[in-house]
Amino acid sequence: MKLQIGETLKSLRKEKEITQEELAEALGVSCQSVSRWELGVCYPDIELIPEISDFFAVTADKLLGTDRLIEKNKVETYLNRYQEAVSQGDMKRCIQIAREGVGEFPNNYTLLNKLMYALFLAGDEDGNIPDWKENIQKYDAEIVALGERIMKYCPEQEIRLEATARLAFQHCEMGRKKQGRAIYETLPPQRFCMEAQIWQALDEDEKLPFTRKLIRQSYENLKAGLYNIIYGKLLPDKDLISVSEKITALNELIRGEDAAHARHYLAQLNCMSAQVYARLGKTDEALHQLQIAADNASAFDHCPKEGTAYSLLLGDTNWKRTDFETTDNRSCQEIMRSKWMCHSDFDAIRDTAAFQQIVQRLSAAR
Repeated sequence: MKLQIGETLKSLRKEKEITQEELAEALGVSCQSVSRWELGVCYPDIELIPEISDFFAVTADKLLGTDRLIEKNKVETYLNRYQEAVSQGDMKRCIQIAREGVGEFPNNYTLLNKLMYALFLAGDEDGNIPDWKENIQKYDAEIVALGERIMKYCPEQEIRLEATARLAFQHCEMGRKKQGRAIYETLPPQRFCMEAQIWQALDEDEKLPFTRKLIRQSYENLKAGLYNIIYGKLLPDKDLISVSEKITALNELIRGEDAAHARHYLAQLNCMSAQVYARLGKTDEALHQLQIAADNASAFDHCPKEGTAYSLLLGDTNWKRTDFETTDNRSCQEIMRSKWMCHSDFDAIRDTAAFQQIVQRLSAAR
């Protein structure tokens, strides 16, 4: 079994915010020795293990890395419990599970990142969290502290960048836009990311899976941008209708027939499109979009626990119902009935028989 002492030692040293020189002085060894340990060139003498363990207040097993498998399995259990809770919109349980995990593994950045995310979601006004306003202020300082810690010390780039982006967003949400922008500007530009550069280094058998993954990521980014145009009403209504149609066409091009677990997004998109049609006085088109939205909401609520979807451009997509993350513990049909369809844009058609039939259909599904 290969010992992970060098990697562990480097991580512990950074956590303690000391240099190799300072550690070497504390242990009575040369700086070159510490450097060689961290690079994995050699291990510390066995007589030094207790002294190093005491210095960092960790067990010898932790220092040597022999307890990593145990930690990995336990962390995986926490993550599974967390994902189950977030898929049900149970933010209190998410925070509880994340705190429990961090309490057991205080230096596990995956769990620290999940805790930061859960605290962030607890202030989501778009869910059905009764105390979301209080949570925004209540958790602000902790979110910032977690984000700064992950940014500074986390060795895993993906986790570090995710936390960095979330920290920037938190600053902007709290009115600290200048701080948020400064953090956003530290993120690497898209044209220099791995996906944009690595093609020439790929083997032939890697190119199709890589390209499909790239298409998926680009599709999600483009879809989010188009969605924001409609949600933010960034164009005149007649142009928003065109954008909505383009999202539908894009979805059909990339995904083909959507897996049931993706229908929540489509249901909300259909409702937003219906709002635009209603504002334009196009009643039939608005009601048609609401009917499609109800179909998608029902498909989402009745989707199986897991499955596989296939499309030419994306290949096989294995999914689980718990992959879906939400801050609302109601069914999609209930959200549509009691939230999306309550928008004032529908006031002009609210009393029509067709509108009421959709409401009754969604009510019966509760």
